[in-house]
Amino acid sequence: MKCIIVDDEVVARKVVKSYIEKTKGLSIVADFENAIDAYNLLKEERVDLLFLDIDMPEMSGIELIKSLEHKPMVVMITGRDDLAVEAYELAVVDYLVKPVKYPRFIKAVEKAQGTLSKNVIDTPGMGDIYVKADSKIVRISLKDIKFVEALSDYVIIHTEKKKYIVHSTMKGIAGRLPAGEFARVHRSFIVNINQIETIEDMSNIIMPNKIIPIGASYKTDFFNKLNFL
Repeated sequence: MKCIIVDDEVVARKVVKSYIEKTKGLSIVADFENAIDAYNLLKEERVDLLFLDIDMPEMSGIELIKSLEHKPMVVMITGRDDLAVEAYELAVVDYLVKPVKYPRFIKAVEKAQGTLSKNVIDTPGMGDIYVKADSKIVRISLKDIKFVEALSDYVIIHTEKKKYIVHSTMKGIAGRLPAGEFARVHRSFIVNINQIETIEDMSNIIMPNKIIPIGASYKTDFFNKLNFL
């Protein structure tokens, strides 16, 4: 899950950021000291989970939630224990009172993961994306995507049966794919983790009929997403 942190306390942001970095399945997109900067990012980029303080200057956490048209899941993290009812009325996932310990943080994350899984099952179309290719709008099932490859100002979406050339950037397409199932492994490749057959020498991914290199700058995030025994 892609996460952002919004809190005007430096120490609080550092603590939550450290928790996110050591928790499998979470990745940090950004952290902000005010809700206005977070609002501007959330208008442009999809985020799965927002760790949000309530009392902040200029715009409060609750005002931020109310202002968003497309809301991510929210975990409130605050020094106040008297606003839980109002927070839950906004359908937040959890309400944590500072100082937050890691075991309590994990419980909130598990609630968010459960909410995300329920939404994927219950919401029609969540397993698909629509792309404009060959002068048509085409629906592609996410599970059928093997990998995405960069091609100048385009990307090639490789599926089991067909390739689709789409006018998009790698950053743009990555923002539309679920972070738990897809990983950017190279400046030119995004892979469907469920389609990986083997990994050789920690440097090459073996896909059906394709060998994909793992870029040095993407290696840590990629291996953090894998379910190692």
